[in-house]
Amino acid sequence: MGLVARTLEEAGFPTICLTAARSITESVNPPRAAFVDMPLGYTAGRPHEPEFQRDLLRQVFAAVEKIDTPGSIVDLGIAWSDDDSWKEKATSGLNNGVNSAKGDSRQPRLSEPQYQYDEDKVAAES
Repeated sequence: MGLVARTLEEAGFPTICLTAARSITESVNPPRAAFVDMPLGYTAGRPHEPEFQRDLLRQVFAAVEKIDTPGSIVDLGIAWSDDDSWKEKATSGLNNGVNSAKGDSRQPRLSEPQYQYDEDKVAAES
């Protein structure tokens, strides 16, 4: 989404990316972003909580007005839970049919961004 946001910005449309994956968002470097500490797939919150979702969007749109440095990521201070134990289950790979940590098949995150095409790398670096 960051590359799409940058293209839209170049055409004169202001954008903001809502993200629950800060490290990925940092590597893509969108014009501006708002971070929430939520599980992937639940960036806008739990299903059937429209008041929470409306409040979240109000905070995201307010963040657009505050960000004046390109590439900034604002932490909205919104978390899935006050108890961080949900992160272990959400990121362990154990909830994808794998029954032990030994079977976790995720690849380690690389510090260098990876691109599918050379054009993507050029766009991200410009």
